[in-house]
Amino acid sequence: MRVALPQVRGITLPDGLLAVVMGAIFVVGTGQAATQQVPPRHGLDLLAYVLMGIAAAALLVRQVWPFGTLVVTVAATIAYLAVRYPYGPILLAMGIAMYSVAVRAPPKRSMIAGLVALGAVLLPDLVGGSRAELPLEIPWLVAFRVGLLLPPWAAGVVISSRRDFLARSREEEARRRASEERLRMARDVHDVVGHGLAVINMQAGVALHVLDRRPDQARLALDAIKTASKEGLDELRATLAVYRSAVEASPNGHGPAEGTAARRPAPGLDQLDGLVGSMGSSGLPVELVVTGECRGLPASVDLAAYRIVQESLTNVLRHAGPATATVRVTHCPGEVVVEVTDDGRARMSNVTPSSGQGINGMRERAAGVGGTLQAGPRPQGGFGVLARLPLGG
Repeated sequence: MRVALPQVRGITLPDGLLAVVMGAIFVVGTGQAATQQVPPRHGLDLLAYVLMGIAAAALLVRQVWPFGTLVVTVAATIAYLAVRYPYGPILLAMGIAMYSVAVRAPPKRSMIAGLVALGAVLLPDLVGGSRAELPLEIPWLVAFRVGLLLPPWAAGVVISSRRDFLARSREEEARRRASEERLRMARDVHDVVGHGLAVINMQAGVALHVLDRRPDQARLALDAIKTASKEGLDELRATLAVYRSAVEASPNGHGPAEGTAARRPAPGLDQLDGLVGSMGSSGLPVELVVTGECRGLPASVDLAAYRIVQESLTNVLRHAGPATATVRVTHCPGEVVVEVTDDGRARMSNVTPSSGQGINGMRERAAGVGGTLQAGPRPQGGFGVLARLPLGG
C-alpha cells in the first residue's frame, strides 16, 4: 500500500479530468463508430468496455509513470484489436501516452518506445486479417498507426527540448548573476582595503620619518593609523554583510532571517565630507566642490559615485607624490558628473591592469550603472578622472 503512495500523490486534477473525459469519449465515440464500419467487426460487450476503462485509467499516472502508461495503453489496445472490436477513440490513448513519454524521456529512448509500440499495435490486424485483405490494408494500417503516434511524439520532443533549453538558460543566468555578484564584492573589497591600506601606509611613513625628531607628530600619525584601520574594518564588515545577508535570507525569500544584525548604510555622496577629511589627515589636501541640487540618487549610482571618488583619491595618495586634489560633483538633470583631478606627477592611465581593480575597476563601476568614465594625464599636469553616471542607468 505504501509503495503506491508516491504515484497516487503524483496524480493531478488535470490528469484525473483527462482520464474521465477520455473514458467518456471512448465509450460514446466507439458506440457511434461501430455502426458505420464496413465490414462489421465484433460487437461491443463487457470486455470491450473494460479494456476502454483500463486505457482511460492508465492516463491517471501518465506523469509519474509515463512508460508504464504507454505499456498499459498499448496492451489494452492490442487486446481490443485482437478481438476485432470496432475501431474507435480508444486508439487515442496510445497517442496521449506517447506524448507523456516524449516529454519526460530523452528523444532516443522515447523514439525506441514509440517504434516498439507501433510494431506491437500492428500485430493484431496483421495476424488476424484475411490474406485477401492484408495487401490492401497494410499501407493504411501503418499510416494510421504512425499518425496516431508520430505527432504526439514530435510534440513531446519539442516541448521537452524547450523545457531543457529554458532550464539551461536559467542555470546560465544564475551563474552569470553569481559571477557578477562576486565581481562586485571583489571591487568593493578592493576599494575598501586599498583605501585603508593606502592611508595606513602614508601615515606609517610619516610616523617613521618623524619618530626620533618629533615624537608628538609620530603619535598623531599613529592615532590616524588606528582611526583609519578601525574605519576600514567597519566598512569592510558592512560591505561583506551586504553579501552575507543574501545567504542568511529566510527560506521564503522575503528578507533577512531573524537575528540578522543591523547593517551599516551603504556609502554614498553624502559621506564625501568624511572621506575628504580622512584624506586630509593622511597628508592629501582635498577640495570638495558640489554644484547643482541633489534630488535623491538611485542607490547603485550613489554607491558607484562614492567608490569612484574613493578609488581616485586612493590612487592620488599612492601614485601622485606630493599633491593636492579637487573633487567636483555636479548634479545635472538626468545624470551626476564626478570629476577628480590632482596636480601631482603624471602617471600611466591604467594604474592597475587587472580587471576589477584601479582604473579598470572604476570603468566597470560606471558601466554597471549605464555610465562612462574617462581617466588619464591632464595637459596642465597631474591626473584626472571624469565619470558621467545617468540616474536611470
